[in-house]
Amino acid sequence: MALPNRVKKLLDNAEQLNDYKDCSAYFYKWLHNEFSKQPVRNLINARAEFIDRLLIKLFNDTGLAQYPEIALIAIGGYGRGELHPYSDIDFLLLVQSPPDEQLTNNLEAFVTLLWDLNLEIGHSVRTHEQVLEQKKQDVHFTTSLLESRLICGNHIEFERLKSHIMETPIWRSDEFFLAKLDEQKVRHRKCHGTAYNLEPNVKENPGGLRDLQTIFWVAKKHFHAETLEELISHGYLTHEEYQELLECIENLWNIRFALHLAAGRNENRLLFDHQPNAAELLGFGAEGKASVERMMKRLFRIMSRVREMNQMLLSYFEQSILPDSAEQTAVPLDRNFERVGNKIRVKNPSVFFRREQLFVLFEHIADNPEIIGIDPNTIRTMRQVRRRLLGDLQDYAGCRDAFLRLLKHPNGMGRAFTLMHKHGLIAAYLPQWRNIFGQMQFDLFHAYTVDEHTHKLVKNIYQYFDKTQPSDFPICSEIVTRMDKPELLYLAAIFHDIAKGRGGDHSELGAVDAQAFCKMHGFTTSDSRLVAWLVKSHLLMSVTAQRKDINDPDVINEFASQVKNERQLDYLYCLTVADIRATNDNLWNDWKNTLLRELYLHAQRALRLGLENPMDMRDQIRDKKRQAKQRLINKGFEEEFIDLSWSRFKANYFTAFSEQQISWHSEHLLKSKDLSQASVMVSEKPLHGGTQVFVYSPYEATLFAKLVSVIGSKKAQIQHAQVMTTKDGYVVFSFVILEVNGNPVASTRANSIRRGIEAVLQDPKKKIRLKKNRSQRFKDFNIKPKVIVRPHARSDRNLIEIQAIDIQGLLTKIAEVFQANSLHIHAARITTVGERAEDFFVVSDENYKALSEEHKAELHRDLMKKLNAESE
Repeated sequence: MALPNRVKKLLDNAEQLNDYKDCSAYFYKWLHNEFSKQPVRNLINARAEFIDRLLIKLFNDTGLAQYPEIALIAIGGYGRGELHPYSDIDFLLLVQSPPDEQLTNNLEAFVTLLWDLNLEIGHSVRTHEQVLEQKKQDVHFTTSLLESRLICGNHIEFERLKSHIMETPIWRSDEFFLAKLDEQKVRHRKCHGTAYNLEPNVKENPGGLRDLQTIFWVAKKHFHAETLEELISHGYLTHEEYQELLECIENLWNIRFALHLAAGRNENRLLFDHQPNAAELLGFGAEGKASVERMMKRLFRIMSRVREMNQMLLSYFEQSILPDSAEQTAVPLDRNFERVGNKIRVKNPSVFFRREQLFVLFEHIADNPEIIGIDPNTIRTMRQVRRRLLGDLQDYAGCRDAFLRLLKHPNGMGRAFTLMHKHGLIAAYLPQWRNIFGQMQFDLFHAYTVDEHTHKLVKNIYQYFDKTQPSDFPICSEIVTRMDKPELLYLAAIFHDIAKGRGGDHSELGAVDAQAFCKMHGFTTSDSRLVAWLVKSHLLMSVTAQRKDINDPDVINEFASQVKNERQLDYLYCLTVADIRATNDNLWNDWKNTLLRELYLHAQRALRLGLENPMDMRDQIRDKKRQAKQRLINKGFEEEFIDLSWSRFKANYFTAFSEQQISWHSEHLLKSKDLSQASVMVSEKPLHGGTQVFVYSPYEATLFAKLVSVIGSKKAQIQHAQVMTTKDGYVVFSFVILEVNGNPVASTRANSIRRGIEAVLQDPKKKIRLKKNRSQRFKDFNIKPKVIVRPHARSDRNLIEIQAIDIQGLLTKIAEVFQANSLHIHAARITTVGERAEDFFVVSDENYKALSEEHKAELHRDLMKKLNAESE
């Protein structure tokens, strides 16, 4: 669409910088208004035309037009005539010889004006020889030159350059193809190899615009094609595929255009902040999460199609551009399939009329580790078959048999499952999977869509069986070797989140789906029940480990009674570890690993003792004391002094800590010259998955608030806290702390934290400064704070549950409210789930009694007031 006459007039009459700014502002307003009224292609072409006119006008105004040897050349996306609202403007100023002083001044004035107009430009001034020299060294520059277009100036020099770009032997077709292939692999790795990040980059992610551009760049370099449509005549695209590519381009353009408008800048990552505005601009409605969900499902499904087309076409190009790959000998696999190089190929497309052969293809992939991909002709055939399906593949008995064979195959859930997911076979088999395909998860805990999270979970379980690598999870790896039916674990993984997005409890709904699947596929009643139980209970272990005191025998006995037997415990533990690791690459850490491992071992012991013989606290204390004492005696401490030291501690101390922690604390205290003074220890090496902080001090009611403030000021995160008093009026604080990235605290930082705590203990009036630094990523997660005051197992205490947005200093604010309410804090469990803090505290009033109803109401009111103020 042509530019509006008013824009042209304003541009033609512009003389001063403000005139150009007024013209730009009017144009951007027009662009915004027109977005919902006409095809996006018109608008991105219109911006390119506007920039053309602007550059030509400034080229003349700054005196560059008086130099006939100069050519102003658009390159890259601008060269294609495609500019989104805030895209970079890349251009080359081609000169015949290095510019003299006068020309340099004119060039600087030209570029300065563009900067003053707040345009993001990428520019260079080069002679013909310099362009060719840079082209030798830089494939990115070569790529941008492929799409060069003359804006104004010397057309003869431009045509000379174009002929050299296409005809010189620099970057032959095969070299260029391999370079672009490597470039794409690196780009995909940066996105963790998946298109399904919840904040995807619509340009760089697998399946994004770059994947489409890579196809075009290779086609242009090798075939000298000017449009994708020319690939039809070359035999690489069908007409239907060409139309599909155009549809995908149009959709990705629309989303990128809306993202630029929503962000008001050159932004290609669809961040949570921008998703609601972009969804509204695209016509998905203004319903918040529902609108975003519709937009993101559309985007992820488009990216899936683009990625598959990209793989198919690049494989075709490989056969054409790299002759060696096309001349490889075919190795028969059976009467219907053969291996060519590292790809599998169907001999006759009509084979797929027998639908079970789709799964036989993946059985061959499982059987042959040298197969890493699928031949492009076979991908094309699978796509056609998939689109012509009238029902679900699981409706065919042959498909059910073949799917079960894959499920039970030692390698079936490895590369075979990944390729089935990637090429849409899981969605074609399971109708429930289609519902979660591209399904958003509206939190900062999950980093992927539901289907991609589940795919990663299956891959994590598959790694337990890998004997070629040392295992990071030895207990899981040992468990699966004795597992009689691993396929049940895989099934539980596939169904654990399959009911998300439907409303209701996804665990219960998923259990119903899993049981129906098992019945349809002929599983025994007991196996079906196990799978359904795992799906229904898949959060049980993580919730228990992260929210409850797993050193409390009552907690262990309750958990063991829910698990019922060791077989279910084994399956649940393996599923839980794999599940948490699959949520977000940055959230798994040694602390969580330790919590789950200790819960597993405690529960295993409880089940072996028998639920009718629950763990006894006295036996537990006796065992810990015996082991800790032996550690201390081995280090030269005398038994009578050990016993004397321990006589000051109550029984709850020995249940709360492991024998390793008890011996560590005791060693320090036994070496102390004056136990009437406060003492601080910070472990320089990780202990139980985290850095341990141990504080021994005369009791002082405000101390908890001060300690959490010090730790917060050092930018460490508290994962767990224990508070308990001794028989003689001292208090013990124990914290597990981690760095923000989830790693244990470095030894140098540990010393700094220790010194900071010691300073506060020595000077109680010392002020601690905390920066209020709420991440912008949280601003669209306006979680309403929740405070629940519950009875505790002990009648003289209360349990307080607090949920709120996770902001820096939150724990300090909570501790300040506790202090103002004269509460004694006995224990704390700090849990962060993405953007949400879920903290639990065991407290009593100033007289060490449970809170009165009046006191509970007052505490609830004060906490809500403080938390609401912080969240705003």
